[in-house]
Order: sequence, then C-alpha cells, then structure tokens
Amino acid sequence: MAEKQRRNDSLAYVSPREEGQADAWTEEAQQRGGQRLTEVAEVVPPPDVAAALSLERDAKAAVRRRVILLDGEAIELADSYYPLKIARGTALLEPKKIKGGAPTLLAELGYSPRHVTEDLELREPAPLERAALALPAGSNVLTLLRTTTTEDGSPFEVQFMVMKAPRRLHYEIEVD
Repeated sequence: MAEKQRRNDSLAYVSPREEGQADAWTEEAQQRGGQRLTEVAEVVPPPDVAAALSLERDAKAAVRRRVILLDGEAIELADSYYPLKIARGTALLEPKKIKGGAPTLLAELGYSPRHVTEDLELREPAPLERAALALPAGSNVLTLLRTTTTEDGSPFEVQFMVMKAPRRLHYEIEVD
C-alpha cells in the first residue's frame, strides 16, 4: 500500500497571496483533501503559544482552529493565534474563511513576515487529539509551533499544529 505523503513548504503558509488567489491552506486542501474551520474565538492560549506571542499571563489572543483533511480523513489540527490588538475589528475574528488567507490580510494590515521559527516535537497525543485524529492507542503525533515576527522582532502570528506522525519529513529551503 502506498504511503500518504505531505510536502511541507512553510513559506507558502506565511506569505501574502496575489489578488484573487486562495490561501495556502485552501490551495493544498483542494489538491489533497479539505479543511474545516471549527472555532474562531478569544482565548487564553497555551503557555508556549502565549510565550511565543510575548503575552502576559492569562492574556487572551484570537484563535482560528481548523481540521485539515486528506482523502476525507482528519490528519492535522491547526490553530492560528494572533494578538488581540491586531485581530480585533478584522476578519481574523470572523467565523468564516479569510479572502486570500490570514497572511494576505496581515500584510494588508502592515504585518509582513521577516523571521519564522518552527519547533517540532514528537509526543503522545492528548485524549482530545487522539479522538479528533482517530488515532489508535500507542500512536504518536508530531507538533509544530511556528512563530512569525516582523522586521523588529514583534510576533504577530503563532500557529500550533498537531499532525498524525509521519514516517518521514521532507523540508526544502530556498536561499535567496
């Protein structure tokens, strides 16, 4: 049986899109599966996300939660967090798709990515993650914490993804 493969090109997920172009999540999902927006809210983010956003203890952030599908199967839980000073009054806090995606909206608001960090971790899934991803007992998940900052180092988006653990990761980096 052929193994399902996913190509990770992180730059596409933090870059603004051309006029009329779908966001990177939608583009990949249309080619490979689909995505479902499950929640848009103001929440107290997990500690590692709060730290990445430089938020004070118990401060809230905007979150957009999605389930990423491949061949009708949930393969990833993707949460994107934004400081409320950026998100309030914008489509980031509307429970619908954002035309051109969040990176395009953020660029229009003056937030262009200058530096991106990604932290990967292989771990056991939490019970809710196991259920959402329909994982058998003993399975692992791969988490990715991606922080995007401006030229001056200010974080404006943190994405936290929980994925069915792949057997292999493939990264490509284009050096200009």
